[in-house]
Amino acid sequence: MTRLNPQPVPAEIEAAVGRTIADLGAAFSGVLVNIGRRLGLYKAMAEIGACTPEQLAESTGIRERYVREWLNNQAAGGYVRYEPESRRYTLPAAQAMVLAIEDSPVYMAPAFEVAASFWLDEERILETFRSGEGLGWHEHNERLFCGTEMFFRTGYRTHLVADWLPALGGVIERLQAGARVADVGCGHGASTIVMARAFPESEFVGIDYHADSIATACRRALDAGVDNVRFEVATANDYGGRNLDLVCFMDCLHDLGDPMGALVHARDALKQDGKVMLVEPYAGDAVEENLNPIGRLFYAASAMACTPNSLSQDVGLALGAQAGEEKLRRLARQAGFRDLRLATRTPVNLVFEILQ
Repeated sequence: MTRLNPQPVPAEIEAAVGRTIADLGAAFSGVLVNIGRRLGLYKAMAEIGACTPEQLAESTGIRERYVREWLNNQAAGGYVRYEPESRRYTLPAAQAMVLAIEDSPVYMAPAFEVAASFWLDEERILETFRSGEGLGWHEHNERLFCGTEMFFRTGYRTHLVADWLPALGGVIERLQAGARVADVGCGHGASTIVMARAFPESEFVGIDYHADSIATACRRALDAGVDNVRFEVATANDYGGRNLDLVCFMDCLHDLGDPMGALVHARDALKQDGKVMLVEPYAGDAVEENLNPIGRLFYAASAMACTPNSLSQDVGLALGAQAGEEKLRRLARQAGFRDLRLATRTPVNLVFEILQ
């Protein structure tokens, strides 16, 4: 019998064990990040500063013995700073921006809700791996929907109006004067509401096939007090409306079974000089360009949610969350658009303007 791999040397074994222990530590600790967010432990630490377990327990109403164990886990992971002399723990200001301050431009704590939903859906995804069949977005655990909304909302609130829309030539002027906009795959409506609030002269419609998400989006709009937005249950290939100034695909085109059909429909729905804004996960064109922490994150999301959703729909192109610019450009041209231009980027997103 021929060995396909040579025997590893001890240093290689040690490194492999070390990587696995680090990942196990992250996996085990993710639920404690969620617990810290839901119980208000991070917020309390951001407010009171350096504290003992007893002080944090008293301020949050949580049992001290549990608080102590939670703090030690957070300190071991580098999220919290521990001072042995005073037995006090501090949430550093930068970490507070990520975990405690909800209107921070880098607030990320809700992403652990998405991780929780993936574990809860493990058995169903296991079967899709074996069968090759898909699993629709609507079939996932509901924690995926809320976690995705809260996580993406940070980026939309920070970048959408300030950076992304201005990077599309002439769009801001149209929106200020009064434009008609469709936000395809809107989910709970986070991006649609951000735009509607910023541009009261324009009319916005959020589109999603998931009826429960549309119901939530309607409630979110009511709570936000915006009256220039509506939401409708429809697919990316059959929503109504013509003579649109702008069609947006926010982190969703790669999820669709027929992304080319969705782009064809968008082109038909646009005015002659209308524009498409395409927001996609940050990715290079080659696999080796994506072998990094961001790529690892998005390949996992792609395997658990994006690719299964695409395979559950007609065509089932399964573009994947790491498609890259050139693959998206080919798709846009096949759909009848002239070209695709990279308008701007963030560490986690690429923002494209699709040109007629």
